[in-house]
Amino acid sequence: MSEKASHIANLLAPTVQALGLELLGAEYLPAPGGATLRLYIDVAEAERDARTVNIDDCEAVSREVSAQLDVEDPISGNYTLEVSSPGVDRPLFAPAQFARFRGETVKAMLKLPQDGRRRLQGTVVRIDGDRIVFALESGDEVAVAHDNIDKARLVPDWVALGMAPQPKKKAGTGKPSRKAAAAGPTKVAR
Repeated sequence: MSEKASHIANLLAPTVQALGLELLGAEYLPAPGGATLRLYIDVAEAERDARTVNIDDCEAVSREVSAQLDVEDPISGNYTLEVSSPGVDRPLFAPAQFARFRGETVKAMLKLPQDGRRRLQGTVVRIDGDRIVFALESGDEVAVAHDNIDKARLVPDWVALGMAPQPKKKAGTGKPSRKAAAAGPTKVAR
């Protein structure tokens, strides 16, 4: 999260909390002619099993923080305010959010290269202080300082969500067969 976005998130978090919601984080995207301020909200932790963020929540937050932004005026010039639920590809802003999704796959963009890379995708293994430890597909673990993470998002498991076809399985092995699925139908000569 940029310094500007972090400042704005800290400014607005109490207002969002007063509405019974949590401000997960903010994105501030400056652009010629007008910036975009995107706020990600979620229901309070105690309610997460019972409900999700809905359009009424987004409208209430938009209304309240718009008034606060008009008074505090942390953004000079024109900007568009967007209030959003985190969605299935949830952005992660704080170490506690990474800890909540331990075992999940995350795609991250780094501010400064680490081990020759600025992008990484891996499973969140643990949080060590201010470092997020990822297990990469290669089996290696990499620890990244939280303040070196520019952006991070969960990678949705579309199959588990029921939004992608289940992989086909080889007969008798119980394991998916990528080759069989890619090859298509076979013909038997008689």
